[in-house]
Amino acid sequence: MFLHSVNFCNLAFYAFMIFMATLGLWDVFFGFEENKCSMSYMFEYPEYQKIELPKKLTKRYPAYELYLYGEGSYAEEHKLLPLTGIPVLFLPGNAGSYKQVRSIGSIALRKAEDIDFRYHFDFFSVNFNEELVALYGGSLQKQTKFVHECIKAILKLYKGQAFAPKSVAIIGHSMGGLVARALLTLKNFKQDLINLLITQATPHVAPVMPLDRFITDFYETVNDYWILNAGHINLTTLSVAGGFRDYQVRSGLTFLPKLSHHASALSVVSTAVPKTWVSTDHLSIVWCKQLQLTTVRAFFDLIDADTKQITENPKKKLAVLNHHFIRHPAKPFEEDPALIVDLTETSLWVPVKMSKWTYVAYNESEKLYFTFPLAHHRKIYTHAYCQSNMLDTNSWVFGCINTTIVCQQGVDLSWKTELLPTFKSLTLTLQDYPFLSHLVVYVPSVHGTKYAIDCEFFRKEARSLQLPVTHLFSFGLSSRTVILKTKGLFYNIELLNFGQIYQGFTINVVSKCAAVKNEITSIYKLQIPWSYEDSLTIAQVPSSTEISLKLHVAQPDNYSNAALLTMYTSSDCQYEVTIRTSFSQILGQVVRFHGGALPAYVVANILLAYGGQLYSLFSAGHCLEYATMLDKEAKPYKVDPFVIMIKFLLGHKWFKELWDVFLLPELDAIFLTSQSMCFPLVSLILFLFGTCTAYWGGLLSSASVRLLSSLWLALKRPSELPKDIKIMSSDVTILTIVLIIISWATCGALAILLTYLYYVIKIVHLQATLTNFKNSQTVNPKHPRRSEKKSNHHKDSTAHPLRLSASDAEDSLRMHSTVINLLTWVVLLSTPSLIYWFKNLRYYFKLNPDPCKPLAFILIPTIAILGNTHNVSIKSSKWLRTASQFPLPLAIGVIAFGSTQLYRVPSCVFISLFLHALCNFM
Repeated sequence: MFLHSVNFCNLAFYAFMIFMATLGLWDVFFGFEENKCSMSYMFEYPEYQKIELPKKLTKRYPAYELYLYGEGSYAEEHKLLPLTGIPVLFLPGNAGSYKQVRSIGSIALRKAEDIDFRYHFDFFSVNFNEELVALYGGSLQKQTKFVHECIKAILKLYKGQAFAPKSVAIIGHSMGGLVARALLTLKNFKQDLINLLITQATPHVAPVMPLDRFITDFYETVNDYWILNAGHINLTTLSVAGGFRDYQVRSGLTFLPKLSHHASALSVVSTAVPKTWVSTDHLSIVWCKQLQLTTVRAFFDLIDADTKQITENPKKKLAVLNHHFIRHPAKPFEEDPALIVDLTETSLWVPVKMSKWTYVAYNESEKLYFTFPLAHHRKIYTHAYCQSNMLDTNSWVFGCINTTIVCQQGVDLSWKTELLPTFKSLTLTLQDYPFLSHLVVYVPSVHGTKYAIDCEFFRKEARSLQLPVTHLFSFGLSSRTVILKTKGLFYNIELLNFGQIYQGFTINVVSKCAAVKNEITSIYKLQIPWSYEDSLTIAQVPSSTEISLKLHVAQPDNYSNAALLTMYTSSDCQYEVTIRTSFSQILGQVVRFHGGALPAYVVANILLAYGGQLYSLFSAGHCLEYATMLDKEAKPYKVDPFVIMIKFLLGHKWFKELWDVFLLPELDAIFLTSQSMCFPLVSLILFLFGTCTAYWGGLLSSASVRLLSSLWLALKRPSELPKDIKIMSSDVTILTIVLIIISWATCGALAILLTYLYYVIKIVHLQATLTNFKNSQTVNPKHPRRSEKKSNHHKDSTAHPLRLSASDAEDSLRMHSTVINLLTWVVLLSTPSLIYWFKNLRYYFKLNPDPCKPLAFILIPTIAILGNTHNVSIKSSKWLRTASQFPLPLAIGVIAFGSTQLYRVPSCVFISLFLHALCNFM
């Protein structure tokens, strides 16, 4: 019956929208590289020693615990406190386990063993009972206060030691990183208690799914404090994102908000981290061996030899983090590196006058210095480039100030080196070093090792190309191509007009090589100058390599530098670079950045159809099918223009002042614009996705009611159609009071769920009764007449004027099916707090704070009334026309205020349902 109300064209449209949504979802969940993280293993059995906390603290936080991680002999030795190491506190995130500390804890322990425990770290971890803090924000403040107490308890474990720490380092995964930042907002918290903060896949900018106001309030408090006090916050902070593999927390949310002026804050994507170069999903970021090794190396370089604790020097902290997470020079970290170094005079010095030079070393017994005179090269070339596949940590490129071939002292240029997966490279701008007479390349004596060094001089114009990206609506049908004609080692391709998050492209690099015996490796590096989200692609040439091109962070306004595709190539090969628009990646970006707003658009579509049904009841006296009204009423031009108009008016001072007088919240579109995420077509696409979801959701709901009614008929004989209509009976009144008490004493979401089940049962019973009535008509055509007579007799002897006929029941079911669709989304949006309450039931019988309790108090009686409401009883209501007009502005309100703040959506649904229920009395 539901499908009959939709014509073939509409059905084809809904099927096409499913195909479009599938493309976008595929890009989000599968359109990325395979997991290249190496698993980190424990060499000994991990142990978690529970730290005894004061009894008052345990009573106040019965669900939380503090643990010390250890393995083997280390764990046995440290069972007897106090401790002697450097404390690090790990904070798990949403539904995270305290045992996730074991990967970095084990790696740090192995590193300490390598240096004979001259320094070592003690890793602590907090058990947050795997709470769903990303979906329920009521416990975030409680977690923050508990962490504060844990820090004080940890520092007490070191009392009396020679090098007792005064602060701890914190590693926060997911929401644990936000809890760590929130520590600074506590009144009695001393900033000096934290010496370093590293967050992993933490959504700093905004919550992923703001399902209650406690989450948004917590975010607003934390981010406002950090922005307003950026000049006074001396805490060195590093935020690491997982890249496109992390579809739970997109990397754009992990960049610390508006802290570019804060010199102690860094944000980076794991694909750009040297010696890591891989994308991680939301869980693997805590065990990815490459990333944890980088983190541990940074921790040990941060140690102050005098205090045997992490240094208090903020410049050194930032230098260490830059060294390990931003640009690695293929050398060990040195706080004050010697720039002028002595060169060995006894080594062999070889002058090289060629502009392009290659040297292959194998079993060299002598140290060699190759010198390149710069006086002649400066006249012709602008840059010098060298690369070596010997990845040792020795200095290998120097600048000579002397005019002679043999150089006694040189400037160590190796600190300008960039480490890449298969070689290290150095690019020098010659005009920056006018005082250098020679460039010196050092080749150490090697035994049994074969490696190559390549150097060349070039003009920047010859190695810089421009490649405009294809138009957004070319749909991959057109492409643009550049060919690298010269055979160099290094090219920069500027990707013009690429800077928006909704753009998605595919770059195809085809390499054709002359006959070569050895395997050749090329590296293609995508560099995003406005954020550290670079990515590397390693290709064995000749080959055809495909590179995905999309952004985590949009290009800031008034930022001129373009994104670069840096190609480290082979001089034996020719390269052809082609770019074309990827429609699936564009849809993927829409889903990735705006998918969380889909429930708001679905509800807006259902509200429009709901309003159409109410109006059809008012004007025609009967209710049209849900699918028919969805097709007729759910139009984007009824909603989007109003939102755009409000956004435009808010740009005027007088309207903004009027807006503030009425205490209206910030428009979601303004927040999206501040995040460079406001693209006009996105709202249209989401509206169409919402229409499609609302349609198929209605189909599923209708089918479910019919299936349940069939089961009802199979298990129990239904009663006849109601002969009179009672809006509120004594049973319904008692049930309403019981549900309100449940909401107050336990959890509002539980009461909402029970109310929803009650409503579904009422509708299933009505459907079963109607089905049975129709079946009895088919089997015994005379039966309806007898029933009619009985009904007439009843009508004469009763005080209730209204009766429910089969047509009235069928008409009411059309309206009830729409109400079920609306209530389903209310239940889904309130489910996280229900899950949180259920998981913590052994600690707290009453959820506090409860985001759903106010809604439950007013929704329960409303649904109780609607469960006994039939169209025949309200179609003559004077309030019906008004009730039918409200869903449209409510749908606009859902899009305007609920797309990024989903917890506001149920309130708009309630208003519409309340007006519907009010029609019974007016």
